[in-house]
Amino acid sequence: MEEMRMLKADEVAKRLGVSRTSAYGVIKKLNAELEEKGLITRSGRVSKDYFERRYFGGSEGIE
Repeated sequence: MEEMRMLKADEVAKRLGVSRTSAYGVIKKLNAELEEKGLITRSGRVSKDYFERRYFGGSEGIE
């Protein structure tokens, strides 16, 4: 079984090259999108898969 990985603000900041404060804003935005879809989120963390898909096109590239 594959484990769902969550990214914290430090990891998001490093991947995007932004400050930790900006990373929290990114996480908040992505979590709001997930909540609109009816999913449960965790404050201060975001799904690695969702982050990768939204910012880098995920494993399928940018559509």
